[in-house]
Amino acid sequence: MTDSQKSDETAVVANQDAVEANSPNGTEAAPAAEQTPAVAADETPAATEAPAATEATAAAETPAAEETLAEAAEVAPAAEEAPAAAAAPAPAAEESKPADSRPTPSPAAFAARPKAPAAVVPAAPAVSAASLAEAAKWGRAEGDGHVFLTLDGEEIAVGQYPGVSPDEALGYFARKFDDVIAQIVLLEHRVESKAPATDMQKTVIHLREQLAERNMVGDIRSAEARLDTLSEQIAELERSEKAAHEAVRANELAAREAIVAEAESIAGQDPAQIQWKTSSARMNELFETWKAAQKSGVRLGRSNEDALWKRFRSARTVFDRHRRAYFSQLDSNNSAAKVAKEALIAEAEALSSSTDWGYAAGEYRRLMDQWKATPRASRKDDDALWGRFRAAQDVFFSNRQAANEQIDQEYTANLAVKEQLVAEAQALLPINDLNATKKALQSIRDRWEDAGKVPRADMGRIEAGLRKVEDAVREAEEEKWRRSNPETKARTNSALSQLESAIAGLKEDLEKAEKAGDQRRIKAAREALEARQAWLDQIQRSASDLA
Repeated sequence: MTDSQKSDETAVVANQDAVEANSPNGTEAAPAAEQTPAVAADETPAATEAPAATEATAAAETPAAEETLAEAAEVAPAAEEAPAAAAAPAPAAEESKPADSRPTPSPAAFAARPKAPAAVVPAAPAVSAASLAEAAKWGRAEGDGHVFLTLDGEEIAVGQYPGVSPDEALGYFARKFDDVIAQIVLLEHRVESKAPATDMQKTVIHLREQLAERNMVGDIRSAEARLDTLSEQIAELERSEKAAHEAVRANELAAREAIVAEAESIAGQDPAQIQWKTSSARMNELFETWKAAQKSGVRLGRSNEDALWKRFRSARTVFDRHRRAYFSQLDSNNSAAKVAKEALIAEAEALSSSTDWGYAAGEYRRLMDQWKATPRASRKDDDALWGRFRAAQDVFFSNRQAANEQIDQEYTANLAVKEQLVAEAQALLPINDLNATKKALQSIRDRWEDAGKVPRADMGRIEAGLRKVEDAVREAEEEKWRRSNPETKARTNSALSQLESAIAGLKEDLEKAEKAGDQRRIKAAREALEARQAWLDQIQRSASDLA
């Protein structure tokens, strides 16, 4: 037995109990119960509360109680407002036994029940003329409240609404159809606005089931056709959503692939060349991006996500291993560099108090070269070590500078003497008498040595002044030697003899050519004679200089 049939049986039993309660012997009202058709459970939402309403009706001592019995059973929600309804026993509608199998209560039992005021039965909602006209196309109602649906030329009983006019009964079942249409319209709007298609097909199936129950009056076939159209549109919408979802998923997969590829690229770099600070920060950013995508992004499927995560995790593991190995080696290198530079600092500090200025300065140059060749320690340690090394150098060079300044003060008097000697030497230029100039310069040199040292800052200037005169004397001596060199004289004389002989021969050739009148030979002889004569003039001038 279906739930609808159970509710119908419950309504019949409730009507019988109410009639018996108003009858003195409990049997006179039985025909009325037989004439009351059952109403579907979904047509009587409060059918389970019918016993309470029946008790209220039985307690009312008015002739109209029998007339409103069926109406109270149909519109029982108002019974919830009655004070007696709240205290009524469990409703009999929950039982699944037929009406004829239930024991009939005795009149004494009814008499013992407390009397309650009659339930107020609300009037059926008004139905517009347009709705009734539309409903009349698809169904009809009889005087006893039975309503029929006309479908494909056949009449189908949809239920009964007793105690009201045929228009009200027909309007009640028409409103149920209107409710379904309202849901269809709402679903059409959702499909038109491209709302998410989740559970839309379930709604279509549910509405089909409601129409299939045939408990309403309206254009059933039109509604079913609209549901068919909706089903196709929803299927297309689902396909569109699936395609969009796949596109989003493909983009998300590409983004995850990019994250993994970049992580693998970072992990694949040469540990000796990688910028660890920048790369570590970027790897952390990639990890945070991965977590955000996994938390709020589109799901890629377990297989894809597991494969990508394994690659990403492997890249991070390799990167961390390389970083630990690099910094471990770096710590070892830093320790070795610190030890080597500590040794250099010890030597520099030992030399800082030396007064052997030349030797100590050379040693500091050697220590500086070794410092540059030693690998760097960490930046903090290297800066501290360099500060100590430079401090030791500064002590030595400060001491040397102070000593030089003291010496320079002592050499100031010597500077004045040597400036006078430089002026005296420069007065020897230009050289006219080489021997006299050499004697004067030697006297100046002797006095130069006797004058002593000059301040370091003036040493270069003073030495350059005297060196200029010395260079001039040396060049004069070299020029004199060139002129007096026997070998040079011999070569010059030999060249003169050869040229003179060649010129004599050329003159004879010229005379012969002139006698013969050969212009070509005359021209060649003259050109050769002119060239030899020019060479002879130059050699004769050189010979005169040597003499």
